[in-house]
Amino acid sequence: MAINKNALIRYKTIDKCLQNHYRQWTLNDLIEACSDALHEYEGREVNVSRRTVQLDIQMMRSDKLGYNAPIVVYDRKFYKYEEEEYSITDIPLTENDMNVLSETVEMLKQFKDFSLFSELGGIIQRLEDKVYSEKTHQSAIIHLDKNEGLKGLQHLDVLYQAILKKIVLRLTYRSFKARQASEVIFHPFILKEFNNRWFLVGVSGNKPKIMTLALDRIIHVDYDLDIPYRNEQFDGDTYYKNTIGVTVLDQKHIQRIVLRIDRSNAPYVTTKPLHHTQEIISVHKNGSITVQLQVHINFELERLILGFGETIEVLEPRLLRKRIRKKLAAAASQYSE
Repeated sequence: MAINKNALIRYKTIDKCLQNHYRQWTLNDLIEACSDALHEYEGREVNVSRRTVQLDIQMMRSDKLGYNAPIVVYDRKFYKYEEEEYSITDIPLTENDMNVLSETVEMLKQFKDFSLFSELGGIIQRLEDKVYSEKTHQSAIIHLDKNEGLKGLQHLDVLYQAILKKIVLRLTYRSFKARQASEVIFHPFILKEFNNRWFLVGVSGNKPKIMTLALDRIIHVDYDLDIPYRNEQFDGDTYYKNTIGVTVLDQKHIQRIVLRIDRSNAPYVTTKPLHHTQEIISVHKNGSITVQLQVHINFELERLILGFGETIEVLEPRLLRKRIRKKLAAAASQYSE
């Protein structure tokens, strides 16, 4: 139900009047109070009709807005709240409200150390206290996938602030392939999350190539205020438009990937596309489907395909088909005995 601003102002005004128990309120008094309030907010004369305020009272009494306001008339002309402590701004939470709040609190708490949400900290705490004071503890209805042991999350806020304030970073970083850590001068552009891991995307020193650093491989973070920040107006949505995951080996080299999905997994891939570029080329009589993607070939794409095992077949390009066949053969050899 759509409610305009003027209606909300009138509801709030009527509520404020009826909370004042030291005065008797007639319908004309409420009309005048609403007119004055609208004049104050709008800066112009607003004549509220008798019928409008009567409908407002009727609406506040109903459960359409969740108010169920106990407005009664006494002596045939005066309005008041039958429950003196009642206010539309202090409505008890319904069970559904509390369930929604519980799940929302749990979701927001995952970002408790992220300054982007720092101003929500107190609100989240108050919400949590309110929810648990209103109902007994129960298991979550919505289970969110999270990894409490994930490393590198302690750097999230520092990196976020550096991107926000356009500050160059001096990182101590050790890739999976490196024997020891090294120092990297890094111009951060965006933070990216994929498959429950976080990555820092930017450029190193004066090099033009975009780099992606895993947060769980960052050992130490420091700011370098003496080096000018390279502000290149990086657009993450454009950069990753044709990418599954975070690895972009060649931004311009987008390939047509053709896959055949067997009958058992066809509904899964149809309802949950492997990528937003996915198109169904054909539906076969045996229930399998053939789809195409327009993406970069990278590690994440290969892992996605391998995750389907025997239920997916790479038809094109030949190089990717050969690579997947080789890896599946190597995997099968592990079970030769």
